[in-house]
Amino acid sequence: MTVVKRTSSNGFLANSLNFFYSAAEEMGLEEGLTEILSRSERKLSMSIPVEMDDGTVRVFDGFRVQHSTALGPSKGGVRFHPNVCLDECEALGMMMTWKCSLAGIPYGGGKGGVCCEPLELSKKEKEKICRTWAARVEPLVGAWTDVPAPDVNTGGPEMVWFMDTISKMRNRLEPAIFTGKPIPLWGSKGRTAATGYGVATCGLELFKALDKKVEGASVSIQGFGNVGTYAALTFIDAGCKVVGISDITGTYYHKDGLDIKKAVDHVQNVHPKHLLEGFVQDGMEKLELNDVLYLDVDLFIPAALEGVVTKDNADKIKAKFIVEAANGPITSDGDAILASRGVVIVPDFLANAGGVIGSYFEWAQDLGGYFWTEEEYNERLIRIMKENFQRVWTYGKEKGVPMRKAAFMVAIERVAEAHRMRGIFL
Repeated sequence: MTVVKRTSSNGFLANSLNFFYSAAEEMGLEEGLTEILSRSERKLSMSIPVEMDDGTVRVFDGFRVQHSTALGPSKGGVRFHPNVCLDECEALGMMMTWKCSLAGIPYGGGKGGVCCEPLELSKKEKEKICRTWAARVEPLVGAWTDVPAPDVNTGGPEMVWFMDTISKMRNRLEPAIFTGKPIPLWGSKGRTAATGYGVATCGLELFKALDKKVEGASVSIQGFGNVGTYAALTFIDAGCKVVGISDITGTYYHKDGLDIKKAVDHVQNVHPKHLLEGFVQDGMEKLELNDVLYLDVDLFIPAALEGVVTKDNADKIKAKFIVEAANGPITSDGDAILASRGVVIVPDFLANAGGVIGSYFEWAQDLGGYFWTEEEYNERLIRIMKENFQRVWTYGKEKGVPMRKAAFMVAIERVAEAHRMRGIFL
C-alpha cells in the first residue's frame, strides 16, 4: 500500500502535513501509522449566537479539534482571531501532538478557537462568546479527555468563564479542565511567564551549543505580547541586547538595545489596549510593521502569528539563528531557503513548549489540590526545556538532519509507539 498524502488549500495545514510526511519518510514510519497520524481523531464546528451590546445578534464560528489522544488527553489552546478556521485548528492541533510528545508529558494534541475580532468586542460580548463556546464543547472536554488553555487573544479571564460555565453545567467544580487560570482560581504560579521563559531558554542553550557568546548578543522579537515580553526580559537578564521589538503598531529599533523594562511598563500600565504605540526612548527608531523580520541580529524570535517567513521573503532574513516562539511562523518553502543559507532554526514545538509544560504543571496541581512555589515551578520548567533541547540537538547531529526534522522524528516515534502498544481501536 502506498500512502496517499493529504493536501490542503490552507497554507498552515499544508505546511504541517509537509513537515510531518518528510519526517515520517525519513524515519521509515509504517504506512498505516502515517495514515493515522496525518488525520485528526475528532473535529467540531459550532455556531455561537451572541446578542451584542447594541441589541443586534451576531453568529460567530467556533471550533475544537482533537488530533490525538494516544498519549493522553488532548491539549491545546483556544484562540480568538479573525483568521481562525477549522483547517488552522487542525494544523495547530497536530503540532500540539508533537509538542506534547517531545516534551515528554502525558498529553495528545488539540486546538480550538473562535473567528472574531477581539479588539471590537466589549468585555460582556467576549464573555458571552466564551460561555457559549464552552457550552457547545462541553461533551468533549474533561480533565482526562481534552484540556484547553489560553492562546492568541485569550488568557485568564476567558479560562475562568470557560471553567465556570462547564462547572455549573455539571454541578461540580472542574478546575483541571482548563489551564492558564488566574492564581486565585486554581491557577499556577509561574504559568504566565512559562512560554516566554522557555523560548529564551532554548535561545540561550543554542548559543551555548554553538559556542556563541551570550553577553552582548543581539536579539529581535516579532510580537510583544505575553510570550515576547517574558522572552525579552529573560534575554536581557542573561546579558543579551534586545535591539528590536514589534506589535501591530510597528517595529521599535535601537542599535544599542531597547529599554525592555520600560517597554513592558508602557504596554502593561500606560497604553489602554496594551500596545507599544507611544513608547519612546532616546535614539530609538520607529520602523514599519514587518521591518522587525529583516533586522541584522544574531537571533530572531518570531512570536506573533504563523506564516510570516515564506519563500517570498526568506532571502531577506539577516538573523543567523531563529527560535520559533509562534506556532508555524516559517513555511516549509521558507524553511528550505533558510536551511540552504545555513540559518539554524529551533522549531516551534520545541521552543514554545514551556507553555504546555506549564499547563501540565497546573493540571497536576489542580488534580491533586496541592500547589507549588514559583521557584519549584521554574526549576522544573527550565530543567525539562534544557533536557528537551539537548535531546533534539544530539539526535539531529547523530542523524545528520536539521533540528526541525530531528524534533519531528523524536516526537512522532513516541506517539507511534503508543499506537503500536494500544492497537488501532482507540
